[in-house]
Amino acid sequence: MGGAPVDAGTVRYLRSGLVRWYRRERRDLPWRRTSDPYRIWISEAMLQQTRVATAIPYYERFIDELPDIKSLARAPVDDVLALWAVLCYYRRARLLKAAAEEVVRVHGGALPSGEEELRALPGIGRYTAGAIRSIAFGLRAPLMDGNVFRVFARFFALPGSWGREKDKKRFWKIAEALVPPGNPGDFNQALMELGALVC
Repeated sequence: MGGAPVDAGTVRYLRSGLVRWYRRERRDLPWRRTSDPYRIWISEAMLQQTRVATAIPYYERFIDELPDIKSLARAPVDDVLALWAVLCYYRRARLLKAAAEEVVRVHGGALPSGEEELRALPGIGRYTAGAIRSIAFGLRAPLMDGNVFRVFARFFALPGSWGREKDKKRFWKIAEALVPPGNPGDFNQALMELGALVC
């Protein structure tokens, strides 16, 4: 564990309590009504730089226009950028299109579930791979963003800064230890929801 303050009792307590809270209090968001890896990927790409309330209408329009990976791969880049316009961060939209083209070329149009295969795609890092693998595929995969970092810092009373790589590595170890084999997607979304709404 590399010194991460996680014992078996804490793990059980946090897992069960947090998932119960999430199922009772979670917001009804369009990407939570699906297990489609593509739609979860698009939502995560948008939410990394945009607030939830802002992202919702753009997510829905994007999915209406480009409902699957093959349609994104085929779309002219200018059309993709137009759908992304108000969200800014055009580099992210270009990476999405490049990744979709690679998924079609290498994986037959189906987003892979393996961490290495996902992280080999343009624009998909450790966080996004963890979100896709746990939420869409139900695989035991950790994730860490600023919200999750805050949850861990407060729950475990740990000092640390999101901007310091040493602290991020320490908190990733906690995320790895905590993510459960059952319902990892709900657990990870619960962490993000708690960080967004409470912490």
